Amino acid sequence: MIKRILVAYDASTAAELALNFANELAERFGAGLHILSVAQPPEFGDEVETEAVIERSRAHFHHAFKLLGYSRLPVEERPTTHVSVGRPAEQIVRYAEEHHIDHIVIGHRGHSGFERWLLGSVARQVIDHAPCAVTVIRG
Repeated sequence: MIKRILVAYDASTAAELALNFANELAERFGAGLHILSVAQPPEFGDEVETEAVIERSRAHFHHAFKLLGYSRLPVEERPTTHVSVGRPAEQIVRYAEEHHIDHIVIGHRGHSGFERWLLGSVARQVIDHAPCAVTVIRG
């Protein structure tokens, strides 16, 4: 039974598609929807720069709410939103574990083979370490 769905959101085209899919899934199962945005702080920077990154991530949520009309919903029906700071895959898996998520939906941008080999992909890392089912939506 799917009771809690997590979607990772970064305002990319793939994330927009994943958000739409997760919203439909939540409606179909009557599940709670969690939207997580991960602010990856700059490698080198000060506290002011890190705070600016977090604020940009929060702005992504407002965009998502406008797209899906969440602001028109009663407060108790709105999705849970959260901004984490750190490496995206680690934060997504950690959030899923801590909030007993049943299903993760994540977008995938489709890096080239070399980029995947060199950097890995957030989607691949989440699939490998998630405590639940993962659906990857190609952007």
